[in-house]
Amino acid sequence: MSNTPPRTTLEQWALLDALDERGSFEAAAESLNRTQSSVSYGLKRLQEQLPVTVLEPQGRRTVLTESGRLLLQRARVLLHEFKRLERLAATLGQGWETTVRLAVEIVMPLEPLLEALARFTEQAPQTQVQLVETVLSGTGEALVRHQVDLAITGLIPPGFIGDPLLRVDFVAVARHDHPLHRLGRVLTLDDLRAHRQVVIRDTGHWRPVDSGWLEAEERWTVSHLRTAIALIERGLAFAWIPESSIRAELARGELRPLPLESGGHRPETLYLVLADPTAAGPATRALGVCLRERAQAFQSMGQGV
Repeated sequence: MSNTPPRTTLEQWALLDALDERGSFEAAAESLNRTQSSVSYGLKRLQEQLPVTVLEPQGRRTVLTESGRLLLQRARVLLHEFKRLERLAATLGQGWETTVRLAVEIVMPLEPLLEALARFTEQAPQTQVQLVETVLSGTGEALVRHQVDLAITGLIPPGFIGDPLLRVDFVAVARHDHPLHRLGRVLTLDDLRAHRQVVIRDTGHWRPVDSGWLEAEERWTVSHLRTAIALIERGLAFAWIPESSIRAELARGELRPLPLESGGHRPETLYLVLADPTAAGPATRALGVCLRERAQAFQSMGQGV
């Protein structure tokens, strides 16, 4: 009789990964399109094949032990490489992906994005696009966690490279009759700190960023750019907003740039990042080309700044 211990499988480690990510057997099973009993059985078998305890009860939940977290951290490297292998095999078969996952920083101008998607649909009508709108570190997290194939971001996470896509010009604005405008002079940061500022919530969970917040006495945090603009239009706050998103409001005089002594305009470069350049399929690359072409055209017409 062999003394070789039973071997664990990638499938079992994938179950442990799903449980850790989703927080419960039920949610893990749903994410993997499996039954809860099969997930429980698979994790029970994994525990039996290991010399250390990887799961323990915590109240009504089952959580990873310290040893379990260390082992899962190593296993995730293998899971990621296996997924890369599968994607590469699909690419070598010259087939177009059925789905491309795209994360887009919420400040990306809508016009070139929609034009790029329309052009891509003509080239690959069989390919679905899963579009995820993200903010600040949330875009980088989507790349690091392998949740997207392509991303438009202003913050490239370590381990990734990107090409400049376009420049977004942020302008500090408030409604035309806001108290800051009624001061009738050049404004300082101290002036701004005395009034309510609206900021957009970072969608990242690991290390969320408070980009642009001046530590104003009052801060309102929202989840979407359009909500921030609506609050400014009501005269409830000021903020730095992409100029391309409020061009009509500025032209009508409803919103006015704040006369800051410095920092009234803040340029930011957005980058196009392939999550895995080696395994990126033809559909992912084609969408990238469409995005670059439409962003370049948008920028050359002076609409991005």
